[in-house]
Amino acid sequence: MNYLLSIAALLGFFSVGLGAFASHGLKNRIPEHLITAFQTGVQYQFYHTLALLLLVVLYRQFQQSLFLWSYGFMLAGIICFSGSLYLLALTGMKFFGPITPIGGVFFMIGWIILLVASLKLGNS
Repeated sequence: MNYLLSIAALLGFFSVGLGAFASHGLKNRIPEHLITAFQTGVQYQFYHTLALLLLVVLYRQFQQSLFLWSYGFMLAGIICFSGSLYLLALTGMKFFGPITPIGGVFFMIGWIILLVASLKLGNS
């Protein structure tokens, strides 16, 4: 279980680092719309990193396996959504664009699973 917390901590660390990189390292190197795409990836990574931390706490408290499923989908969302935006911005290759919505679907599934887990707790 500690490895899940460690993954979230690393993703939080990289959110801050990648955000600084976008603000300072990418200025005047890539077009503004690609910087915006990169920053969107950072924002969603950070939001969902906080959700991962919450899911670890919830799992430890309630031992509900759905929290782990939610964690997995949100992690997949970070990889696909944010990762594809980083690659798109850094390479300019439009090939990565269609991967982004898949990551968005993973995020949505993760949130729905969290909803279902919370409803199951309410009925216990």
